[in-house]
Amino acid sequence: MSLETKIMDQLKQAMRDKNDVALRTLRAIKAAILVEKTAAGASGEMTEADELKLLQKLSKSRKDSLEIFRTQNREDLAVKEEEEIAVIEQFLPKQLSTEEIENKVKEVIASVGATGPGDMGKVMGAATKQLAGQADGKVVSETVKRLLAAL
Repeated sequence: MSLETKIMDQLKQAMRDKNDVALRTLRAIKAAILVEKTAAGASGEMTEADELKLLQKLSKSRKDSLEIFRTQNREDLAVKEEEEIAVIEQFLPKQLSTEEIENKVKEVIASVGATGPGDMGKVMGAATKQLAGQADGKVVSETVKRLLAAL
């Protein structure tokens, strides 16, 4: 079942339940899918990887906004962002813990034969492919930097 189909099913249910948070978020996801499908050069179809990237992008933008709202003491807006993040994350794969990310990055470092911080690009390329959708890129980058510095 495609993401768009899942979103439509959830959207109908949110309407029946009169769930404003889910409705608002699902409409935003649906709009983003539509924009992505009709963008210049798009084929009109999205692969599962494209759908995953789109959801991650939506989640990340809301997390960034949440951080800004918290620093500006706008708790009313921060709550909305948290609610939307929760709805979006229902469609994302389970995120790995810090310990799991560290173990995976260690495996990648060993597989590419990294010897120090100069190999950051090689390690990041392989790590982001392997951990796509399962970990935030910022966390992966920080873990890679820390582990390479220790070599």
